[in-house]
Order: sequence, then structure tokens, then C-alpha cells
Amino acid sequence: MDSIKLRSHVGPDGILKLEVPVGVVNTDLDVVVSVEPVDNGAGGKTLEELGWPKGFFEETAGAWAGEPLVREPQGVYEVRKPLE
Repeated sequence: MDSIKLRSHVGPDGILKLEVPVGVVNTDLDVVVSVEPVDNGAGGKTLEELGWPKGFFEETAGAWAGEPLVREPQGVYEVRKPLE
């Protein structure tokens, strides 16, 4: 038995469509599908569960009212020889 691991996306219709090259033709196969949601790093927690106050991003995004932010010149950086 060969194991093939891939990542796919479920569209708005809620249907997962798979196209998996298996390297054989005109053959019956038993196929086992294991569905596991991708951990996005937050573990499925809400922003509040991660410690952010409720409405924090809605209240603060784009709220800077001070003088315009300016990116200072970055200077000259050395040119490094590429690795061989």
C-alpha cells in the first residue's frame, strides 16, 4: 500500500475535489481518505481566547492620527558573493 499525502481546499460548495496521480491505469483501487483540518497556528481559538481584547483590531486598524509615518533611508548594504 502506498500513502499519498496532499493538501487541498474545500470551496464554498463544501465539496472536496481530489485529483491524485497514482501511477497505475485500468486497475481497481481501495482508497482511504482521512480528513484533518489544517491548524492555522491559532488552534481554532478566537482572538479573545488568544488574549486580544474584544474589538481590538476593528478599533485600532487605520486609527493612527499623528504625524505621517516616514521610512528613513535604509543606507547602502554590502553586496555578498553568492554561495556556490
